[in-house]
Amino acid sequence: MDYAKVGAKEFGASLRGIGLNLLVRDVSAQVAFLEGLFGMQAYQPTADFAIMQYGTQVFQLHSDGTYHSNPLLGLLPENPPRGAGIEIRLYDTDPDAICEMADTHGGTILQAATDKPHGLREAYILCENGYAWVPSRPL
Repeated sequence: MDYAKVGAKEFGASLRGIGLNLLVRDVSAQVAFLEGLFGMQAYQPTADFAIMQYGTQVFQLHSDGTYHSNPLLGLLPENPPRGAGIEIRLYDTDPDAICEMADTHGGTILQAATDKPHGLREAYILCENGYAWVPSRPL
């Protein structure tokens, strides 16, 4: 599928399995964070929406305004962290390299790169929307 050209109906109808849709205050800022820090690719980014690609996986960013009639909008906190309780794990990303760059891309290191007993080296990076991004590599 050509994510740069696909229409909304075709894209929506193509989604399968588990989907990830992040509500953010500023789509452009979140795109810049994800592209700059994690090397992700954004498709059709606007002020309200973007398709994001990490490896072969895709997910969506939506601005709060696009959820005007969605029941979830009323549950969003006014102040961060919004994403408390969710870890977005990026298994093909070097946590040490990400920690070196996090500050320059607006990320906050919640936990530096650490070897974990479950066989991964991982870090926890918070974006301005409060989502925990966890770059990980096998030990």
